[in-house]
Amino acid sequence: MRTRIYLFLILLSLVMTLPVVGLAGEETVVSIPVEDYARYDQIITSKFLHSETQLVLLERKTTTQISPEQDGLLTSVWFLKQAYFDGTLPVELARGFVAVNQAPARVEGRFQFGTRYRFVSGNAVEEPEVSLARPVLAGWLRSVQAMPVLDRLVFSRIGYNLRQTDALVYVGNPRPDGSGAGFLVWLRRQGSAWSIWDTEVLWTVRIEPESDGGPLLAP
Repeated sequence: MRTRIYLFLILLSLVMTLPVVGLAGEETVVSIPVEDYARYDQIITSKFLHSETQLVLLERKTTTQISPEQDGLLTSVWFLKQAYFDGTLPVELARGFVAVNQAPARVEGRFQFGTRYRFVSGNAVEEPEVSLARPVLAGWLRSVQAMPVLDRLVFSRIGYNLRQTDALVYVGNPRPDGSGAGFLVWLRRQGSAWSIWDTEVLWTVRIEPESDGGPLLAP
């Protein structure tokens, strides 16, 4: 019975992540569950923000590509073969993560990490739609370029195990100069409180100005 329930939940997750075709034939990307934004907030605050950050740029849609070595759609076979977290990641959690990341989801303005943020779609920065601490003023918009900016963060959907006691999410930080890194973040719940249990670096790109070899990619 437990196996049947698990398979049903996996199939349901896959259905929820598939694009919905509207009456006009246009694809509508599904939204992220509201409760997941608290997990994103926690990761941004603990892993990326610093005291001087005044603006965070966030990719508008979640990603399904977590590694330069990933070829095509994310699959359980490929994911488990990578043996992330030294092979200690529960299979159930890994499969839950893969299931919800078969298609991108729309990221909405529900973050509460305490710093202004704007969404990025490709190379275009969208108009501000949120104001967390102070009103967004015209003068502030003109001074965006002078601000200490965290550019940019891209998230995956968050995968859970059946009991909702473990969660897994990918976050990438590709920078404008071509450098950056990608991480898997493993969270655990105790009671009603979530905490970051472990973090795995999936890839890094660093720029060596004095090198003739260009950017260096490290696993």
